[in-house]
Amino acid sequence: MGENASCRPSRGSSRGACWSALLLGTAAAVQLAPATLAQGQPQAPAEVEAAAPTAGVQRISIVMARELRERPPPLSLLDFPPQDDGVAGARLATDDNNTTGRFLKQQFALDVVESASVPELIAEVEKRVRAGAGLVVADMSAEALLQLSDALKGRDALVINAGSADDRLREADCRANMVHTAPSRAMLADGLAQYLVWKQWRRWLLVRGTGRDDEAFAEALRRAAKRFGGKIVEERVFKVETGSRRADGGHEQIQQQIPAFTQNVPSYDVLLVADEGEQFGEYFPYRTWDARPVAGTQGLTPMSWHPALEQWGATQFQNRFRRLANRPMRPLDYNVWVAVRSVGEAATRTKSAVPKALIAYIRSPELDLAAFKGRRLSYRGWDGQLRQPILVGTAKLPITVSPQHGFLHQHSELDTLGVDRPESGCKAYEEGNRQ
Repeated sequence: MGENASCRPSRGSSRGACWSALLLGTAAAVQLAPATLAQGQPQAPAEVEAAAPTAGVQRISIVMARELRERPPPLSLLDFPPQDDGVAGARLATDDNNTTGRFLKQQFALDVVESASVPELIAEVEKRVRAGAGLVVADMSAEALLQLSDALKGRDALVINAGSADDRLREADCRANMVHTAPSRAMLADGLAQYLVWKQWRRWLLVRGTGRDDEAFAEALRRAAKRFGGKIVEERVFKVETGSRRADGGHEQIQQQIPAFTQNVPSYDVLLVADEGEQFGEYFPYRTWDARPVAGTQGLTPMSWHPALEQWGATQFQNRFRRLANRPMRPLDYNVWVAVRSVGEAATRTKSAVPKALIAYIRSPELDLAAFKGRRLSYRGWDGQLRQPILVGTAKLPITVSPQHGFLHQHSELDTLGVDRPESGCKAYEEGNRQ
């Protein structure tokens, strides 16, 4: 059965979490060949290698859509993402689904489609939906997700967003046929802010980059400050000058520039960084003028998953992933794993392979997903966001888990993270679908 074969569920965890962990530990790897649309040229879709279903076996197809995006290289050589980021999580979840599915005569197949061209990627997904694959796990930009969702409108299909934290996908631009396993920026900022307030570190210096995503995370931090009693004493914009030694990272120059940049600031407890592009944030720890901790997109960071988490059966889960992928699990892997497991849980409970039935169960209050976080996970009925704890940690270790003790809610403490029902600007979900 692998490591941690004797599992004792902790207080507050799902009753079935340990049993699921032990059962899933026996899964074998699925042979997976992604269908790639290289440089905008569609190729013949590759099929997942799986045994042909025998008579009476329900076949459930899940599509993973990956938008291949150009990203600037990170500052650290340790931060280059693996080529199978997210896909490895989908493979593990497919193994897990099939472990349970063998007892219920259900077989899950994973079809990965990749392209740098959004129109061609959407066309390939549509082709698969027309063939009966109604569950689409997407690692795409916010703009591409909206196009995909609109293209599938009116069909028995659900887009599960595993890659974008953009709050507008849960707010003004939400779609009724989309749910989200990726935490929103508001959830991430709230998880971090709760811990800082619990520590009584309430005065924050905010340093943000010039990119649109940097500003979006900075806005989430401003919202969290108002919500939980933090105070942003000052904001400063850090401009990365491409091609200069400042951008290239010469340590002598940086060692002088960062202290100068953080001088003459009102008294503060924590420096918050909003640098989603990972272009400058790593320069700030241990270089600020005042001896202060750094948090935000770098330093002490909120995330959906940490590769060193050991609680709630996570050690066994981490070991299974490492055996499959030969590397630690990353947050995107976890987001995709949760998305594919949501489909598996729905199939187990409904005993159905019909997309319409699976989608209805995923979006219902009955969904009770054990996901190695010690809490029952389900999707919010007002915007489709997955309720989940937020891990706050450094590169080496998780430090804490939010929601923090003392942050209460009339229905679920998990709804203290992100946009709650009374605040929601999502109008696409019908009143009858609200939980």
